[in-house]
Amino acid sequence: MPGLISEKKRLTESKMCFSISVQQGAPNRSKGSPRVTRLISDDPYVPILPGLPDDVAKLCLALVPRTDLPAMGAVSKRWRSFIRSKEFITIRKQLGLLEEWLYMLTIDDEGKESHWEVSDCFGNKHGDLPPMPGGLKVGFGVVVLNGKLLVMAGCTVSEGTASATADVYQYDSCLNSWSQLASMNVARYDFACAEVNGKVYAVGGYSEDGVSLSSAEVYDLDVNKWTLIESLRRPRWGCFACGFEGKLYVMGGRSSFTIGNSKFVDVYNPEMHSWCEMKNGCVMVTAHAVLGKKLFCMEWKNQRRLAIFNSEDNSWTMVPVPVNGSSSIGFRFGILDGKLLLFPLNEEPECRTLLYDPKAAPGSEWKTSDIKPSGSCLCTVTIEV
Repeated sequence: MPGLISEKKRLTESKMCFSISVQQGAPNRSKGSPRVTRLISDDPYVPILPGLPDDVAKLCLALVPRTDLPAMGAVSKRWRSFIRSKEFITIRKQLGLLEEWLYMLTIDDEGKESHWEVSDCFGNKHGDLPPMPGGLKVGFGVVVLNGKLLVMAGCTVSEGTASATADVYQYDSCLNSWSQLASMNVARYDFACAEVNGKVYAVGGYSEDGVSLSSAEVYDLDVNKWTLIESLRRPRWGCFACGFEGKLYVMGGRSSFTIGNSKFVDVYNPEMHSWCEMKNGCVMVTAHAVLGKKLFCMEWKNQRRLAIFNSEDNSWTMVPVPVNGSSSIGFRFGILDGKLLLFPLNEEPECRTLLYDPKAAPGSEWKTSDIKPSGSCLCTVTIEV
């Protein structure tokens, strides 16, 4: 596949979603054997793999290809607990076995049904995710944390009635399953969110009654809790966020204290628990993605250029996008194998996915890719496991 050749060892692939029936080797016990049941329940320790030390057993499980992890999680509670832990991902990273997959949320032509579909860095499809809980929503936020996808808040639509929600759901990419996490303190939609230093931040947006928000909160996965932090200096909505050098950057969108779209960048320092301000942000951003220490944006007013923000010196550079025809073609961004993917919103057959490689030699940065969502792309995330 053009532009997406990886030097990683390709592991055996199989279907992402499948069922498994496991017969464990424990003998049958009748109801008349309470003594046996009591002896088993009183022993809290169960080895991961009988006959092996747990540290060796963990290495063995970490060697399993990503496509087989959901089945592995069905073997036992001990295996499932380990596979969903941060330690599992840490071991796979140390072994150089992390596999990068791209998750694309698409919606049908009528705008009624959406689903997540998955592709690896070789362009292979891995089926669809189980249906996302919480019903049809708009204005929600998505963040990747410790190999898991978080879908946060948003505005639910039911029988023509819209209402903001504070619900948060987590997709475990290892176990191919959804679960519900602690709700946010404030129901909101059209807000900014990002991961910084292992914690998730949600900022601004609209409240349940449609009032613009300046409130912000942070989520700690270890204790499954949202905590309010210092608010923005002004309400802000329709914005986006990203993390650089341990700080949270909020830009784009609109503010009630500015005429039109805001060019201000709000920067939050978690160590100082305070906000500061910059004045050289993008406006009317239609797509954005972070790759390394750089932020890639596309502004509505000029969809033939990439605006690239360098966090090391807070500077912007512009790169022309090789497109023909309408200047309002529009794109959604994705990140895969260290490259930026541009998915055209125009579904004409001649519209190909563009690939930008920031490390390529000058003049050869742009290519096309065969990776393409099946419908209109709403957003994408990249998860390494």
